[in-house]
Amino acid sequence: MPPRQQWPTLVPHPGTVTWQRAGDARLLLAAGYALLLQVSHPTVGAGVSEHSQFRADPWGRLLRTLDYTYTMVYGGAQAAGEMGQRIRAFHGGIRGTMTDGRRYHALEPQAYAWVHATLAEAIVLAHERFGQPLRGAERERFWAEWRAMGRLLGIRERDLPAGWDAFRAYFAQVTAQELRHTPAVDEVLAALARPTAPALATLWAAPWGLARLPLGHVLALASVGLLSPTLRLRFGLRFSRAQEIELRALGTVLRSATPFMPSWLRNTGAGYLSWRAEAIARGDVASPDRLAAANGRAGAAGRTAGAGAG
Repeated sequence: MPPRQQWPTLVPHPGTVTWQRAGDARLLLAAGYALLLQVSHPTVGAGVSEHSQFRADPWGRLLRTLDYTYTMVYGGAQAAGEMGQRIRAFHGGIRGTMTDGRRYHALEPQAYAWVHATLAEAIVLAHERFGQPLRGAERERFWAEWRAMGRLLGIRERDLPAGWDAFRAYFAQVTAQELRHTPAVDEVLAALARPTAPALATLWAAPWGLARLPLGHVLALASVGLLSPTLRLRFGLRFSRAQEIELRALGTVLRSATPFMPSWLRNTGAGYLSWRAEAIARGDVASPDRLAAANGRAGAAGRTAGAGAG
């Protein structure tokens, strides 16, 4: 972990590409894509299946992910540095055994760095498909800023390559050699296709009932559509020509809306952090109590399975 005096040099500031581009509301369409990239890594997938609250509370997990990313980008050096320490400490307790008997730990350097890298990939690709594509120099600066921010999470410089071209080669290599159709992939796809109601939806049960299926359709369309054909084949997913046309049409509409988008939608950072200030201050994004609760559920499930087998 970097010393406290280095924190200001590692966080984005208003003049950086990351600050200007990471808060676009349209990027939310790539959240499922990033999550699929993450959980198809065997270590990450095992950790999510055994320790995450994703299946019971997918909206809560999304909010906690946004709490983390928005704090790191827009919260300032002090908040970002402290968040990085909390995230690192939280993942120290995530470990277990995969179905093939191999042990895993969330702080394995390659797996830990991969999660950070997938968020950069999702931001760049989402802007290409739904927003304002980053030009070559912007991609270089964005990746350098994102890689530096990873130091606040304890990701060493050697764990992620320097330079955008090197990142693309790294991304292709991990995709080809490491990613698998893990059980967590199916869990994520099911949650995207049939989203459960968020907590606030109980206040608007009728509107949620109308919105649920179209929302699930768009989330699944974007998440699967952004995957490479190689990963779709590996995951056993079909993506028809009609679906590709629909995704392109969605992208065209969203890109054409750029000149008319209010500033708070083009950069939601300040508004989001204000809205979630209490939850972030409580430590909901990475707290020992949340991990203990998840571990307790996993242990109870294991005891139940063991009793049945006995």
